[in-house]
Amino acid sequence: MSKSLTSNSLMDDPQSTKCTRAVHLSLQGKGGVGKSLIASFIAQFYKSHGVRAICVDTDPVNQTFSQYAALGARHLQLMDGNQIDRRRFDALVEDILTNDESFIVDNGASTFIPLWHYMVENAVTSVLREANRRLVIHTVITGGQALADTLSGFKSLAESCESRSIVVWINEYFGPVERDGKKFNQMAAFLEHQDKVAGTVHIPRFSPDTFGRDLEEMIARKLTFGEIAWATGFTLMSKQRLRMIQRELFEQLEMLNLLEATPSDAH
Repeated sequence: MSKSLTSNSLMDDPQSTKCTRAVHLSLQGKGGVGKSLIASFIAQFYKSHGVRAICVDTDPVNQTFSQYAALGARHLQLMDGNQIDRRRFDALVEDILTNDESFIVDNGASTFIPLWHYMVENAVTSVLREANRRLVIHTVITGGQALADTLSGFKSLAESCESRSIVVWINEYFGPVERDGKKFNQMAAFLEHQDKVAGTVHIPRFSPDTFGRDLEEMIARKLTFGEIAWATGFTLMSKQRLRMIQRELFEQLEMLNLLEATPSDAH
């Protein structure tokens, strides 16, 4: 870890924050790359600022996001038997438009294409903008064997979304996000669509026997950073390392101005 942390509590005292209602979608066509984890980080970031957000898990296969009890995510069933009922997307959009809170939606890999096709076909982005909702699309680029697939998912989104609407999460859990010696911001996929990117968040590959092990334990138990302070089974140093991880991630999210009406230019 490059940053140290003081002995503050894991979650800062919630403060009232005025912000534009936003819709955060965690989307990626590749499964198992951290979409639900990212949704949980965004929800925890909102909570740390005392800003209410409605959390929705639309994954028909693995309802990981809704397993975080502290976040209160509800599961929206999109399947009718073995088929996706696209009218249930209507219900989700209706919910968004008739509520005063922001939304954080985690979508499964199996419904990535149907949901995004629905968004484009029905001009949902325009509908949200006219209703003064800011749409933020969060997608994951991961290293290792999934690099090509996650880059493909990013390109699919970037080709049909509005300017500066994507936050790219660089997840190096499976290895460095590099190709031919180039990092993501040097790759053709980014350079061709950089006007669509509002910013990036870097999740480094943590030391497996310290930071990595602590984070994996927290994720496995579906705990939030805020719960760690009182959770059993974590040593004092484990809690300190998790505080450091939280601080580093949240500092990056602060740079993106997710609670503001206008996205930042940070990359």
